[in-house]
Amino acid sequence: MKSLDTAASAEILASRADKQKSVQRVRQRSFKATLIFWSFVGPLILGLIVFFYIPILWSIVLSFSTARATITPTAFVGLQNYIEMLNDPQFTKALVTFTVFALFIVPTTFACSLGIALLVNSVKFAQGFFRSVFFLPTACSYVLASIVWKMSIFNGSSYGLANALRHALGLDLIVWISTPNPPWYWLVLVTVRLWLQIGIYMIIFIAGLQEVPRELYEAALVDGAKRGWQTFRHITFPLLRNASLAVLLLNVIAAFQAFDEFFNIMSHGNAILARPPLVYLYDIALNNQDYGHGSAGALILTIIIVIFTLLQGRFLGFGRAN
Repeated sequence: MKSLDTAASAEILASRADKQKSVQRVRQRSFKATLIFWSFVGPLILGLIVFFYIPILWSIVLSFSTARATITPTAFVGLQNYIEMLNDPQFTKALVTFTVFALFIVPTTFACSLGIALLVNSVKFAQGFFRSVFFLPTACSYVLASIVWKMSIFNGSSYGLANALRHALGLDLIVWISTPNPPWYWLVLVTVRLWLQIGIYMIIFIAGLQEVPRELYEAALVDGAKRGWQTFRHITFPLLRNASLAVLLLNVIAAFQAFDEFFNIMSHGNAILARPPLVYLYDIALNNQDYGHGSAGALILTIIIVIFTLLQGRFLGFGRAN
């Protein structure tokens, strides 16, 4: 009996040892997986904290303080910076400039990107080539495109492409950027933004078009619907609602954030003609080194963007089922 008890206890001890070893192996694997995870994700999180979240929090602190020629708050002023920015006529004029720019660029980009998406999606041969051709401008730098538009295409002299074409047609030359009346500079600003961003929105619409079931078009043709406007109006466009709303939201936010084309095109005294909020806040915060008012204006602009986005998504039904 003693030998049997000894054998049983030895088996129990051996099984416990095996379980402990298996638990240790599992813990080692879990530790290695955790170490690998944090080795990849850790630098990203650290970068977000250092270069994103801390500057945002510090900007909020500065917006309630006086900070001139220094990023260290010198005095707490409460909401005074916000009140002064809202009463600043230059800041309200910048918001009006954004409104005018958005009225030009949002519907134009929406219509052009949707039209190009319909054309590219209907092509049966080399569709990937045409997608790439229209998408490539999105990889171009906004600064570089703005300089090309200003110095080469819409140069006020006879050497610019636009004026060269007008001269060939026997028309007078136009100083595109510096002419306040008529405001030809809006043509320059809108066309460069349109060329740069139309490709990304075209891709969104193409993705939406490829989700439309082909059976619906076949059923519509059987029921007597005609190809073209009827199928687009009653089938294609209603089923592109989510894609359309995404394009509208992204386009409006991008219009709020307009900076590079205005900064590089409307320079050397022309900024008084068209200066959006970000360019004005850049002048306040960096050129005048008034970081308190600049931070307050940036937060006001952020709040406007968030409220506008939420209201637009709410009333237009973004994310609802088709």
